[in-house]
Amino acid sequence: MKDTHEVYPIEIAGVKRDLRLFEVKPGLRIAILNILGDVELVDACAIALAEKLKNTDYDTIVTAETKSIPIAHMLSKITGKPYIVLRKEYKPYLGQAITAETLSITTGKPQHLLLDEKDLPLVKDRRILLLDDVISTGSTLQGMRLIIEKARGKIAQEAAILTEGDRAEWMKIVSLGHLPVFMD
Repeated sequence: MKDTHEVYPIEIAGVKRDLRLFEVKPGLRIAILNILGDVELVDACAIALAEKLKNTDYDTIVTAETKSIPIAHMLSKITGKPYIVLRKEYKPYLGQAITAETLSITTGKPQHLLLDEKDLPLVKDRRILLLDDVISTGSTLQGMRLIIEKARGKIAQEAAILTEGDRAEWMKIVSLGHLPVFMD
């Protein structure tokens, strides 16, 4: 079956992909980067991000579940730095989790980020690299920042595969590229 959805062609870390356009609200579409299962892209992006971050002094990589887990895992493997995944739903084994609320652009609903109690020693008094697949509104990034602050960690750098939209603050994000938003 032929895919008839409109796409945005992009090259990231030397790998070409066609990103499907998705309407997030009437008149506004975004290009969706889904790295889950895309080993070639994840590996290339992790290598490129590791190179861009080689002069950044950090102890731990922190990301939010789900789509950015593969990039955090591969970057951890390359750099030898541990990584933590902030969960989106509380489970009893998370113990006294540290939590923050965010608003996802793709779901349009509030969601929580939770730091597992067992991961606190990897954050407290540590230099943290915040990592996401795509930073669009900054809501997930803000939630991650709040958790690191509550856990008494220090943010060393923020990174993503891509940034999206026209936000001047994205200039300080270490990324491999930028996506426009599409207004109809």
